[in-house]
Amino acid sequence: MPAASRQPQIDTLIAAHAQRPGALLPLLHAIQDTCGHIPPQAIAPIAAALNLSQAEVHGVITFYRHFRSTPPARHTVHLCCGEACQSMGAEALAGHARARVEQLAPGECDLQPVYCLGLCATAPAMQVDDALHARVTPEKFDALIEAMRSAK
Repeated sequence: MPAASRQPQIDTLIAAHAQRPGALLPLLHAIQDTCGHIPPQAIAPIAAALNLSQAEVHGVITFYRHFRSTPPARHTVHLCCGEACQSMGAEALAGHARARVEQLAPGECDLQPVYCLGLCATAPAMQVDDALHARVTPEKFDALIEAMRSAK
């Protein structure tokens, strides 16, 4: 749904959060949960309602990796770059993953580094959307990507 058509929902969320102490982060989470990202046109109304500058709101959005200012890809792959995964070949796997994801259609898959998925004993690890995977090899990565693409 285009961001302009989401403006009434965004305005409702702003009104619901504006009087809360420390409203900015909960409001940004609510908007992203509703829209899938924080549309650029939401920044000015958020700033006005919370008595902040647009630069302050934009700064928070860009500081936290969780927030997106563009619509997300259809699928997200988080590849662990923590020490245990690095010691088990995550750096080479990341190179393979980047090359593979570049072959996909734009907006199909977003590859993001994370610094621990909690699967250190079964490294290297990754998360495809909400599913965790351990002992990932380039071949297993390719199979998981193909399964993700066919599931659509």
